[in-house]
Amino acid sequence: MTAKKAVVLLSGGLDSATVLAMARDQGYECYALGFDYGQRHRSELAAAQRVATAGGAVEHKVVCLDLRAIGGSALTDDSIAVPEDAPGGIPVTYVPARNTVFLSIALGWAEVLGAQDIFVGVNAVDYSGYPDCRPEYIEAFERMANLATRAGVEGQRLHVRAPLMQMSKADIVRRGTELGVDYSLTVSCYQADDAGAACGRCDSCRLRAAGFAEAGLADPTVYANG
Repeated sequence: MTAKKAVVLLSGGLDSATVLAMARDQGYECYALGFDYGQRHRSELAAAQRVATAGGAVEHKVVCLDLRAIGGSALTDDSIAVPEDAPGGIPVTYVPARNTVFLSIALGWAEVLGAQDIFVGVNAVDYSGYPDCRPEYIEAFERMANLATRAGVEGQRLHVRAPLMQMSKADIVRRGTELGVDYSLTVSCYQADDAGAACGRCDSCRLRAAGFAEAGLADPTVYANG
């Protein structure tokens, strides 16, 4: 029998690395999809390649987009500082419409591949307040996907899988560790340097460190300050 295929959004961070391992564990042939979108933390692109290779992805595709052209986020506009205190509300690290853009391209690739499943590492428990990381959003995008594609219209129902949605960061770390994820390959920091060393101060660094601490596991993150 032909193995079932899935497109897995892979950023190079902890969550997406875990999702790749989970999809593989469920028997999918995984096609990893990342984006060079002008992000401040470009070392995540090298991390994604490492994770894709180690995680057994059949293919790793990187699509180039210029989201700096519209800006509006600390991750795509160098004039906006990455916050180093706990933000309230939707933080400036939110990239406008990013998940909608990424999932739309993943949807197109899934149609080309004949894949009916897209995996994404969004999370509604330990997350940074992003509106496109909520279950309502994922459900709405899946409905749209089945209205807007030939596959959906012809009865090949498409699914957007968000297996981390209701998991804490500690639960994610534990599950990934069970599946053999090497988290030393990943980069989570919003302002990591070119070598992938983390600042230890941004929201993403804090969430990651707290997750490993709660899980009782050592975080292999390398910090820029040593």
